[in-house]
Amino acid sequence: MTRLLTEAIGYAAASGCALCVDMTILWILVHFFSWDYVIAATCSYLVGAVVAYELSVRVAFKQHALRDRRLEFATFMGIGAAGIVVNEAVIFMAVNQLGMHYLVAKSIAAGCTFTCNFLMRRQILFVRRTSV
Repeated sequence: MTRLLTEAIGYAAASGCALCVDMTILWILVHFFSWDYVIAATCSYLVGAVVAYELSVRVAFKQHALRDRRLEFATFMGIGAAGIVVNEAVIFMAVNQLGMHYLVAKSIAAGCTFTCNFLMRRQILFVRRTSV
């Protein structure tokens, strides 16, 4: 249980940093470049996911199921693809149905994706190494 808690705290810190990057890019794209908030949210989410991966492997997870880091990164991003769907759906509904500001909606979306991404990534990628 101690390892799980340590990894969860490390992943939360990595995700928090990634969320800051994500939300900053989202705000810049919408505020300064007049991008549609849904498209901007997709682009910013992807950049945040790269940051989340880099920080996760440095501070949160010490065990790796895969030897090939490129495959690990691709799988990490693939798992995050489900997060993009949730991210976009929550933001779209919160803005269009509830009248929320897109950054508030993004904060809610981040909360919805955090736990699922952590559990899937930990169980699939960051466990004792296999032969792959």
